[in-house]
Amino acid sequence: MLATLMIQNLDRSRLLAPLLLALLGAAPLRAQSAAPVAQAPAPSAETEVNVADPIRAGIRWLRTRQDPVTGAYGDLSTTALVLRAYATCPDRYRAVDGPFVRKALDFILARQGEDGLFGEAGANVEQRRAQTRVVLEALVALGDPGSKAALGKALAALGGEAPVSRDPRIPAEPTLKDLRRIAQQLLAEQTSPGRWEKDPSLATLMTASNVLTLSELDRLFKRASPSAAPSTHLNALPTFAPAEREGALAALRKGAEFLVATSQNGRWGAPGKPDSGLTSMVLASLQAVPTPRPDGVQRTIDSGLEWIASLQQPDGSIHDGKLANYNTAAAILALSRSGDARWKDAIARAQQFLVNLQLDEAEGYSEGDLYYGGIGYGSTERPDLSNLQMALEALAASGLEPNAPTYKKALKFLERCQNRSESSDVRIQDGDVLIRAGDDGGSGYAPGDSKAGFEVLEGGVQVPRSYGSMTYALLKSLLYSGASADDPRVKAAVAWIGKNYTLDVNPGFPPGRDPTAAYQGLYYYFHTMAQALSLVGIEELVDSAGRSHSWRRELCGRIVSMQSKVDGSWTNANSPRWMEGNPLLGTAYALLTLGSALPK
Repeated sequence: MLATLMIQNLDRSRLLAPLLLALLGAAPLRAQSAAPVAQAPAPSAETEVNVADPIRAGIRWLRTRQDPVTGAYGDLSTTALVLRAYATCPDRYRAVDGPFVRKALDFILARQGEDGLFGEAGANVEQRRAQTRVVLEALVALGDPGSKAALGKALAALGGEAPVSRDPRIPAEPTLKDLRRIAQQLLAEQTSPGRWEKDPSLATLMTASNVLTLSELDRLFKRASPSAAPSTHLNALPTFAPAEREGALAALRKGAEFLVATSQNGRWGAPGKPDSGLTSMVLASLQAVPTPRPDGVQRTIDSGLEWIASLQQPDGSIHDGKLANYNTAAAILALSRSGDARWKDAIARAQQFLVNLQLDEAEGYSEGDLYYGGIGYGSTERPDLSNLQMALEALAASGLEPNAPTYKKALKFLERCQNRSESSDVRIQDGDVLIRAGDDGGSGYAPGDSKAGFEVLEGGVQVPRSYGSMTYALLKSLLYSGASADDPRVKAAVAWIGKNYTLDVNPGFPPGRDPTAAYQGLYYYFHTMAQALSLVGIEELVDSAGRSHSWRRELCGRIVSMQSKVDGSWTNANSPRWMEGNPLLGTAYALLTLGSALPK
């Protein structure tokens, strides 16, 4: 019985004791319960504390604790605490996010009695009332429409009083210094990133509880330190003229010279700290230089590919300790572009790693799940179109057979990203708000989500806004996944692209508080445009005014116009977001764009 186990272990867990006693109804929550925290060494008031990464690491570890058959994370109360941690973390996971939430919720709901109380088998009434209070906090935090009836029944059983606990480790009116001190104390007690396992019997409970506290600290940090309003200063993009093949090639070669000059023996990153993802992107871009390449360029490529291949892990992934998903896809693209038979085995192993990442039946997902068929960064528990499009490109480059199940599963995810109600079944109830697909044929960032925000329709229904870079990513991914040029989903995406054709911004972002929004991911937008339009075989685009555009010449002209006249690099001066302020990545994107868009 969890209640007994927790009481027996309170002397081994001083920090968790007040919270557990409160959850069990054994003691009221009091601010002075946070005394152990106050004994921690006080850091400087200026010290910044990163709580986002430990929260996400904790969430990922908690997922490994789920029983794949029952969906539980231990007993009833522990499962409820884990669900509350999922629901209140910065990424706000809900039942639609997958079996790691949905099956746990089903486990909990199945333990409600006719009297409305939740409880383990054999628990007496007082124990069941205590367990019901823990469960109710999880159900309220999740806000799942399907559990409203169960929630109401449980509230009635408790006399209509909804339990609301306050974290005893956080003072009622904390200062920024208090928040930083508490966060540092919790992080110092980690046994490994995102884990608190000093007492194995309480590891899941402790980790869930500490993720809850860190999530509350994250909210308080944001409230105490609001981000400054974005700068309104923008650099006007230069005027440009369509470029011919030779002009584009000259810019490409000049950019390659910049990258070779900044190389650390075929590696790129901070001085002495090469980054595998950035290096792979740069190596792929250097291979856009037509052969025969200058000796210096080819030597740099060869040296870099050897280093990238040396990073392959036993599971087939290729990375330097972070973002295994993204870095492996980037490495496959760099290695496969070389055509060198030496990398055949490494590519095959990396291919299998990417195939295994896809959310499908192996992880308990089914076609009805919102994120079925997707692949993500791994930094959150939600896949996205940006990562999926890169993975699909890498899989195609690695030689994955066109009829592979991976592509068929990906199509389901792609349909849910596209604003095309004929093929999308997205209907997400977020509190009182219904989120569903629109009908413009474009795409957002993920099913029911968009970095460009939402359009609000009559009745408060929200539709994710379609925007340029993701609509090109959608088009590219549909084609890699086996859709033909005359497929209705492809035609709808192409229609959106024509209506929104521009080389001045990443289209789809509404005017608002942040004037830089439409410039975020601008080089990524150019890169996916070149790839997608090359794949679909379109040479002329007709815009909303009926004008025809030779997109290859125009895109190359735009890229050439933005090249630095000083060193041949490219950078996004209006928005450094997603590393485009780094001239290494900006230049890599520009070279990849030129390589795909070269006029014929």
